[in-house]
Amino acid sequence: MGPKVFELSNISYLDNSPVDLSLIDHRYFIFPGLCDVHVHFREPGFSYKETIKSGSMAAAHGGYTAVCTMPNLKPVPDCYENLKAETDIIDRDSMIAIYPYGSITKGQKGEELSDMANMERAIAFSDDGKGVQSKEVMRKAMLKAKSLGKMIVAHCEVNELLDGGYIHDGEYAKAHHHLGISSRSEYEEVERDCQLALETGAKLHICHISCKETVEIIRRYKALGADVSCEVGPHYLIMNDSDLKESGFYKMNPPIRGKEDQEALLFGIKDGTIDMIATDHAPHSLEEKSKGLKDSNMGIVGLETAFPLLYTKLVKTGFIGLHKLIELMAINPRHRFRIPLGSCDYCVYDLEEEYVIDDRDFLSYGKAMPFGGMKVFGRCLLTVCNGRIAYKAKKL
Repeated sequence: MGPKVFELSNISYLDNSPVDLSLIDHRYFIFPGLCDVHVHFREPGFSYKETIKSGSMAAAHGGYTAVCTMPNLKPVPDCYENLKAETDIIDRDSMIAIYPYGSITKGQKGEELSDMANMERAIAFSDDGKGVQSKEVMRKAMLKAKSLGKMIVAHCEVNELLDGGYIHDGEYAKAHHHLGISSRSEYEEVERDCQLALETGAKLHICHISCKETVEIIRRYKALGADVSCEVGPHYLIMNDSDLKESGFYKMNPPIRGKEDQEALLFGIKDGTIDMIATDHAPHSLEEKSKGLKDSNMGIVGLETAFPLLYTKLVKTGFIGLHKLIELMAINPRHRFRIPLGSCDYCVYDLEEEYVIDDRDFLSYGKAMPFGGMKVFGRCLLTVCNGRIAYKAKKL
C-alpha cells in the first residue's frame, strides 16, 4: 500500500520528491511543511544558546520548513545594517526558510521607531520580549507598518503590573509563596492594541496569548472588524498551573496560567478565535535554566516536541481533528504572514510510533522544557524544504 497523502487545497506533496516516497510505510502521513511564526534562534549575539544552524536543524527535526525569528538579538535588527547581520547568517547556514522580524523600536527600547522603511526583508515588526508601553509609539508603529504593507506583531505586557512576578498569580504561586504575574498585565495591553488596530486599520498579530480575558477580547475585536490575529503556544494548551514544579524548566513568559485559562484557550482554537499555534521556541543554557522558578531565565524550547504533543493531547483524544491541527500549525500561519508553500515543501510523520520525550534526542542547543518523560505519538521521519532534505531519520 502506498503512503497516505495529506492534501489541503489542491496541493499534492508527492510531486518532484527527492526521495522515493512509494517505499514509505502505509502508516506514515505526508503533511505540508509546518510553519512557526514565533521562534528565537539567538544569533547574532547569543550563539551559546542557539545558532541559526542549530535552530533550523531543530525546526526541521520537528517537521517545520518555515519559521519567523524574533529580534531580541545583538545587534537588534532595527535598521538595514543590523538586519543584514542576521540575514547573512541565515543565507549561509539555515536548513529551512527563515523569515526574520525587524524590531518595532530602536534597540527594542520602546521610545523611537526603528528604520522600518529600510528593512524590506523583515517579515513584520515586533519587539517581542518587551511590550511597547507607549500608546502613541504603538499608534505610530501601526500607521508606519500599514503604509509599508506589513504587520505589527505584539508582545503585550504592561510593565507597571508585573510587580516582580515570575509565574502565574494563581493557586500554585499562593501555595508555594511565589510572586505572581497577573493576567491583567497581558490583557490590558491586548485591549489597547486591538483598539489601535481597529482605529488605524493596521494588521495586528498578538503573540503567545495565555489567559481567558485575552481570548474574549480578541474574539470581540474580530467581530468588530479589527484586522487582528493571534497565536497560542502548545504548553498553554496542554498544561495549567496545577502542573507546575519547582524547576526553571516550567518558567516562561507569559506563564502557564490556571485551568479556566487553559479551557478558554482550548475553546479558542476550536471556534477559530485563535488562528495558529506557535512554539515561542526560546533556548537558554542549562545553567540559565537550573536556578529554580524564581531565578531561572524565562523561556522553553518547543520545535521538536510541538507536533507530537499536540497530536497526542488534542487529536488522539478527539478534541480536534488532524486537519484542524495542520491548519493551525502549517496553513493558517502561512496565510496570515504570506509565507509561501511550495510543492516540494513537506514533512513525513509516523503517527503510530509511541515514544518518550527525551532532550538527548534534540538537535537544538536548548534542552529546557517541561515535557521530558511524557509519552507521545508521532515521530518526524523526513522534512523537505524547497526540494532539499532538511532532516531525514535513520530508519528511512
